[in-house]
Amino acid sequence: MAVQIFGIPVSRGVAVGRAVLLTSARLDVAHYFVDPGSEEHEVNRLRAARLAVRAELDTLQGELPDDAPPELSAFIDVHKMLLDDPQIGRETAGWIRQRRYNAEWALTAQLDVIARSFDEMDDSYLRDRKADVEQVVERLLYALRGSSVLGGSSALHRGSDGDALVLVAHDIAPADMMQFKQGVFGGFVTDVGGKTSHTAIVARSLDIPAVVGAREASRLIRQDDWVVIDGDNGLLIVDPSPIIVEDYRVRKQESELGRERLKRLVHTPTRTLDGQQVELLANIELPEDCEAALASGAAGVGLFRTEFLFMNRKHALPDEEAQFSAYRKVLQAMGGRPVTIRTIDIGADKPLDTTVDYRDGEFNHLNPALGLRAIRYSLSDPAMFRVQLRALLRAAVCGPLRILIPMLAHAGELRQTFTQLELARNELDAAGIAHGPVEVGAMIEVPGAVLMLPLFLRHFDFISIGTNDLVQYTLAIDRADESVASLYDPLHPAVLQLLGQTIEQAHGAHNWKGRAVHVSVCGEMAGDPQLTRLLLGLGLRSFSMHPAQLLSVKQQVLRADCARLAPLAQAVLAEFEPEGQQRALAALAG
Repeated sequence: MAVQIFGIPVSRGVAVGRAVLLTSARLDVAHYFVDPGSEEHEVNRLRAARLAVRAELDTLQGELPDDAPPELSAFIDVHKMLLDDPQIGRETAGWIRQRRYNAEWALTAQLDVIARSFDEMDDSYLRDRKADVEQVVERLLYALRGSSVLGGSSALHRGSDGDALVLVAHDIAPADMMQFKQGVFGGFVTDVGGKTSHTAIVARSLDIPAVVGAREASRLIRQDDWVVIDGDNGLLIVDPSPIIVEDYRVRKQESELGRERLKRLVHTPTRTLDGQQVELLANIELPEDCEAALASGAAGVGLFRTEFLFMNRKHALPDEEAQFSAYRKVLQAMGGRPVTIRTIDIGADKPLDTTVDYRDGEFNHLNPALGLRAIRYSLSDPAMFRVQLRALLRAAVCGPLRILIPMLAHAGELRQTFTQLELARNELDAAGIAHGPVEVGAMIEVPGAVLMLPLFLRHFDFISIGTNDLVQYTLAIDRADESVASLYDPLHPAVLQLLGQTIEQAHGAHNWKGRAVHVSVCGEMAGDPQLTRLLLGLGLRSFSMHPAQLLSVKQQVLRADCARLAPLAQAVLAEFEPEGQQRALAALAG
């Protein structure tokens, strides 16, 4: 009898095949005390395992093919840095020396300590970084037993009977996924992970159907079970009937044909049926992501999250030269297309990873989501903020650059931000360093910012709506809390009212310089093809999303008639009851 398991859809498509289980090295770790005087021998075992894993990662990185997604090499670098982290090396050795734990036990004990610190983070993206630490520890455990992660499963090379294979695991490191793509696997499912985990990001870039966060999947699914992976809906079907298998195989063929057809739209001008020009931009995390953005036909970068530059740096923050180099690389790669770079959105729930936190204890808040984060963090450390602003201003010489300020809500924050920007310009002038013009924008992600729009529209060149946080703060819902996740609703009438007000007020607005104020959406709503018609009807003409989502949204744009959608979108806004809203949305979709 077929069993359904639900998880988080992270990479679209359908995979049908027999399950290959990749067991976790942590499931059978031995726990024992080493003999007195043998502690250093055990520490040396740990050191040898770290050297073996370093060599394994170097080999994986060196063997990446030319067409490998650029994220893979960057994520392998992250794992190398974690491998060298004192919390994994020195602290684990401390368990051995102080308590005489064997190396495997010491590793799992230290992992528990590190995991707790990640679990306390409110931000879903940084919380998902715990998976990277777990994957590095997993490699070390395999090395201690004298094998590699991939070598740990003899089933990896099966499939000679012609059946397609799908991988089922507790978790999968991004570095290993390239080998899956080159091999026999048509898709994968993991017990853990979220939409922002490195594994999910790589899965999307490789276009492998994937479902993560499926809880007990690796325990419920047996070796060689027939499994359907529905990457569009986050559904696994174990032991499906022949009729279900055939149905999904047809859907898989249709999906693949549809994706091939979408590629034909890359160079098609992005205009609606009634001639409205629409701007489709890409969200990126690394300079190397520009390649995927250009391949998808992006008109520019609508959001470059600079947090990656500040993460996994144990001894110092990135200096001005390091930041300038990264920003310049993005601008040059985009070849004159506009690039929007968000200033660092870190603090409270996103602590910096320096070994010595020079402001330790300053960010221990009862509710970190409402604490010292984003622009509040930057303004609390003007020197650090100006380092980033100087790097951005210098990079502006290389192309059209827009600076996006996150989580603004107060007039005082606005004034202080522009003061710091002017000071950064003056410092560059005093040093005789060239810099270029920039546009400055405000990120609208708290309800207070929507109510402050008259002020923001006078002072900023553009605004960008961050729908992820706007939904969270409007509904008082922690989207990472599973107990209330079902209440996180982008179509909640309150959210749509704020969204509609923001777009409407921005249209026709001019700032104090007499320039029209540009408005875009850079949250998950922008990349959801099912919401494209609604956003167009509300007047949105600029969308920014993950490159993998761009062509699906573009297809919806090309089929839309904005003049017809406008009154239908207003009808959606007028509905507050679920039944009425569903009818209005159905009319909009038709």
